Amino acid sequence: MSAKPALWILGAGGHGRVVADAAAAAGRYGEIAFFDDDATLGPSVSRFPLRGDSQAFMDQSPAAKAAGVAVERHIGIGDNVRREHLALRCESLGLPLASVVHPAAVVSVEASVASGCFVAAGAVVAPGAELGVATIVNHGASVDHDGRLGRAVHVGPGAHLGGNVAVGDLAWIGLGAAVRHGARIGARAMVGAGAVVVADVENDARVVGNPARPMPASPGAPGNPRPLDA
Repeated sequence: MSAKPALWILGAGGHGRVVADAAAAAGRYGEIAFFDDDATLGPSVSRFPLRGDSQAFMDQSPAAKAAGVAVERHIGIGDNVRREHLALRCESLGLPLASVVHPAAVVSVEASVASGCFVAAGAVVAPGAELGVATIVNHGASVDHDGRLGRAVHVGPGAHLGGNVAVGDLAWIGLGAAVRHGARIGARAMVGAGAVVVADVENDARVVGNPARPMPASPGAPGNPRPLDA
């Protein structure tokens, strides 16, 4: 096998390009390639080749194995529900997901980062923190000590979680939000950009403001509303 594996990233949109850039900065991959179902994309996206669609991404890659290349996979999609769906599909196929951590991020050796996570430049993950499968801690965000984040959580750029914060599966913490020490954010909840959370947030709730308060749910697909700061 070659000294450096290849990284396959599913999703060539904005978030996927951020992941690819971080992976390139880390320097551990011999090749970084995109996979995407958008047929209008060209042979490459940014400086990275486009190798196929989602089905090709899920393939057991006999061609790659024949060439002596180890392949790691990452789902580079910002939307929590889509990312979780694809992560579950990979798990059902026995395809492990790689986590990507930008070299300019700070992740404590006492933190736990599950498979398929992304930690962006400037992010901090403190001692005792736990990131669930396919969770994102975006640019300049922080998860303080002993925070517990579920599966497919997205902590937006510049958002800060105090110590001992618990975040349920598929929750979205918006850009620049702040969550007080010990607060609980429910599964599938959305915290709006710049919100200041000083009390627990229920499952499926959408909260905005300072202090954060619930707002009526906007029309959209059940379980997958548009992020407040998208």
